[in-house]
Amino acid sequence: MFKRMVEFGHLVRFSHTLFALPFALGSMWVAADGLTHLTWKIFLLILGCMITARNSAMSFNRLVDASFDAANPRTANRHLPAHKMGKKAVILFIACNGILFVTFAYFLNPLAFVCALPVWLFLLSYSFWKRFSFLCHWFLGVAVGLSPLGAWIAVRGEFAAFPIFLVFILMLWMGGFDIIYSTQDEEIDRKMGLHSVPVRFGRARALQIALGSHIAMLLLCALFGVVWNMGVIWWGVTGLMTAAILYIHLFRKSDDLDSMNRDFFLANVGVSILVMLGLFIWVLTGGSINVLSL
Repeated sequence: MFKRMVEFGHLVRFSHTLFALPFALGSMWVAADGLTHLTWKIFLLILGCMITARNSAMSFNRLVDASFDAANPRTANRHLPAHKMGKKAVILFIACNGILFVTFAYFLNPLAFVCALPVWLFLLSYSFWKRFSFLCHWFLGVAVGLSPLGAWIAVRGEFAAFPIFLVFILMLWMGGFDIIYSTQDEEIDRKMGLHSVPVRFGRARALQIALGSHIAMLLLCALFGVVWNMGVIWWGVTGLMTAAILYIHLFRKSDDLDSMNRDFFLANVGVSILVMLGLFIWVLTGGSINVLSL
């Protein structure tokens, strides 16, 4: 049983949950005004929603992309094309995680429950975008970026501008990195008729567009700090994110795939944790957006 769970963890690359989870926890912390309105029930349900939503989306991506993965030497050893796991098992895994996601949302609040199924279907749909549009990178960014908005709704039961800023910050960040990552598949994607920024514009131009997406993210971070008077902590976070972007775009030299995967993973986790810590410290030092009683 444990071995099977480990295999599903590898299927969905469970460690990559760290890309969006810190954004969600930071948004949750602000929405709850620290520990003032946070309970273990809310925290565990948010964690459950995050895990099951990502499990569903990633396993669905592996399912519908199995034929593409089989034709790509870089991905041919993934679970489905390499026959390490059957399609029926993956479909059952997707369904179970979907049911759990909606169930967890039900126990949060009415708005979370109403949004749950549409959001779940939206998350699954990102897998199809590269069949139709080079904008697929930012669509993935939105899918990942919904996590802070979802955490906010879980706590407050309402929409708000604060987490929507975080959605767009995460969208631009993840979209830019997905463009860089997709450069390694430019030729095979073109042969298979798939769409991406590298396929549409070529590798050199794609890297410039990725840099542009990350610069836009930094500008949005700056605006975010000004609008909510985030103070010196947030400017420090933005500065460290700028350093990470400079490294990835200007100083990173190796094109080795293992090195690229490691550096991208560390950069994404690093930025997510920086944002979470920035929001945590801001609230602890008196930052507030006038959170209402729950």
